[in-house]
Order: sequence, then structure tokens, then C-alpha cells
Amino acid sequence: MSSQIQTQYIYLHGFASSPQSKKAQYLHTCFQKANYSLNLLDLNQGDFTHLTLTRQLQQVAAEFEDNLPVTLIGSSFGGLTAAWLGQKYTQVQRLVLLAPAFGFLDHWLTRLGEEDVQRWQESGFFSVYHYSEDSFVPLHYQFVTDVSQYQEEELQRPLPTLILHGLHDDVIPIEASRDYAAIRPWVQLVELDSDHSLTDMVSPIWEAIQGFCF
Repeated sequence: MSSQIQTQYIYLHGFASSPQSKKAQYLHTCFQKANYSLNLLDLNQGDFTHLTLTRQLQQVAAEFEDNLPVTLIGSSFGGLTAAWLGQKYTQVQRLVLLAPAFGFLDHWLTRLGEEDVQRWQESGFFSVYHYSEDSFVPLHYQFVTDVSQYQEEELQRPLPTLILHGLHDDVIPIEASRDYAAIRPWVQLVELDSDHSLTDMVSPIWEAIQGFCF
């Protein structure tokens, strides 16, 4: 029971997603049934258009309670956010990363193609399908310039990290997590027979979280 009091658990949803996602809601229910509290943050802040990684880092850090160790559970871009919070804040003591978006810009911008990226840079905005809105929402190019400032080789703080990643992920290839874990001995990588969403693996994910966190 003491661990319930002494640790703050925060869930960070993925890019163009929300706290209403299947994984977020499933894990929230699981935490409740286990008598733990999982804080689901809305990283959109009502303004997805001006989203940046820096804004997400500031938002999450503002939720940290004084002197309480923090465990972050991050999905996709939320996983990348969690990794940077773990690097920057010693209060973060444990990470669970679900298909973390390492190399996010490289993977995404390559799929968009040079012409679309150039149009985005010139116009300032690019329409992104937002899953929780079920519609396309403009995203400012500042998102790209901001993320590009964060060099992932700097993620070197040794803290317990569990990564769960799908073998058939066509958004962030599993090689991204394999490469990350290969040079960081404090990282445990679990490879799942799934895609990027991992929605068919919510039960194994919860089991892994229980074994890793509690």
C-alpha cells in the first residue's frame, strides 16, 4: 500500500491522440481496480495547432508533486516525451514506453515527402488527421523546428525503462527501439506481435506494467 502513496503515475498519450484513447482508458481502469491512481493528461491543451515537444515537457513537469517519485507511461510521441522528462528531471524514477517515437521526425517527414514538407514550411501549417477529433487539424511548422532541437543521443540518464513495441509497427519501426535499447543497458525491450497502436495487446501491456512498476 505504501507504494501507492509514494509514487505518482502519469500517462502521456500519443501524437494526435487524447486521454480517451483505448490504451489510456484501459490502463486507467486497470490502475483503479488495483487501487492505484493514473493521471491521464490531455497534451493537446485545446490547441493542437501549436503543439510542440517543449510545451508537452513543460505541461507534464508542472504536474509533478513535490518530493514524489514519478513513473511515466508514454505512448508513441508521449513515449518520446517521457524519455526526455526522464533525462531532465531526477524526480522521474521509472519509464514505461509503448512504441516510443524515437526518430519521430525522420520517420514522419520521410513518409510525407520533400514537396509536402517544403509546402508545410512555406505556408506555416500542415493538416494532420487527429484521431480524437476525427478530423484534420492544422499543425504549425514550429512543431518540426522544436522537435529537431532534441538530439536523442543525449538521452543517457540510467533509469529503469521498459519498452513494449510491436514487431509490425509501420509508423515507428521496431528497429528504433532496438537501437535505443542496444546501447542503454538499463532498458528492457519487449517485442510484441502487434502494430503501432498495440490495441490488441492491452492485457499483456498491463501485465508487464504490473511486474515492472508494482
